[in-house]
Amino acid sequence: MTNSDVPRERPLSPHLQVYSPMLTMMMSIVHRITGSALYFGTFLVVWWLIAAASGPAYFDLVNGFFSSWFGRLILFGYTWAAINHMLGGIKHLFWDTGRGFELETVERNARLTLGGSIVLTILLWVIAYGVK
Repeated sequence: MTNSDVPRERPLSPHLQVYSPMLTMMMSIVHRITGSALYFGTFLVVWWLIAAASGPAYFDLVNGFFSSWFGRLILFGYTWAAINHMLGGIKHLFWDTGRGFELETVERNARLTLGGSIVLTILLWVIAYGVK
């Protein structure tokens, strides 16, 4: 039996105040946030598909929302979230093979994920606007 009167020395769990923010830590948080944002974006895709199946009047209403500056901003963010989450998933796939755990590689991959997602999102939107 243990004596409950004896105080035990317990280590305190590290907190965000202890750590200085690093790019890899922030990208891990962003990966989780983009995963959650993709749920919201998927509801928007379903809304658009339901509108397409409901008829021209409702489809025009929903398409008008997505054609507005606010709708396009949401779609741009959804596109970035999808690409960023995909690139983060590819990084995790390489980690599952036991590769890429060196500190330099982890930092480089975090930068590539962030930069690549921005560049690919802009490139995708430029191509989409160029094709008519």
